[in-house]
Amino acid sequence: MTTTVLTGAAVSAPGTGPRQAPLGPVGAAVHQHINALQRGYLDDRSDAVSTLARLRRGIGRSAGETPDLWGLIGTEPLYARYERGEVAEEAMCWAEEAAYAAVTLWALHQQSHRTARMHRRPGPELGSAVRRLHPGPEIDEPTRKRFVRVGTAATPAVLAGRLRDLVLLLRRDTIPLDYALLADQLHTWQQPGGSSSVRRSWGRSYLAVHRPASVGGTAEAGQSTPDDPDTTTPEDDTP
Repeated sequence: MTTTVLTGAAVSAPGTGPRQAPLGPVGAAVHQHINALQRGYLDDRSDAVSTLARLRRGIGRSAGETPDLWGLIGTEPLYARYERGEVAEEAMCWAEEAAYAAVTLWALHQQSHRTARMHRRPGPELGSAVRRLHPGPEIDEPTRKRFVRVGTAATPAVLAGRLRDLVLLLRRDTIPLDYALLADQLHTWQQPGGSSSVRRSWGRSYLAVHRPASVGGTAEAGQSTPDDPDTTTPEDDTP
């Protein structure tokens, strides 16, 4: 049987925006898992609250390094493909690291937010979310420097640590992120040449200038703001 790489869209087609990027197997598994945990956390279920606390303790470590998190990352659909011989060993390692980083970072992002979903699908790509941290149309230099440090990370562990700094800022300002898309991008980032395409996509979404709200106070179609009501899109409940 031919082994394959778990592909996922690292970038969006020109003009479609990150919300239109299709998910690969890694992003789909992460979306399904986070979506279930997020519903439980917002419903104040004790099992979900406990799971998020455990996940947060795993930030900055490699997948598999913390036995307490085995079975809490949501990679079971990926392991099933691996056991059938459909996924190469190296690709599975990339998938594990990507899913682990995305899920643990989301657990940090969601902390203390009991009414707002910090994972949105479709939702902002990393660069777009970080740009919303700026108070106005001008680029905030301290935030930009943190974003640049993410772009210059050389290893998955360093990348996850620097993403943590940005996630803390996004949590502070209640700005959501598409963690399913992020998971696919982290998977692509580890592949030969993949980091360049991911950095390019992050940079483009960061530099995209959103039109201001209209006279009637309605933002540009397809754009959300930190003050948007926490609505559920059709894909939010799609496995």
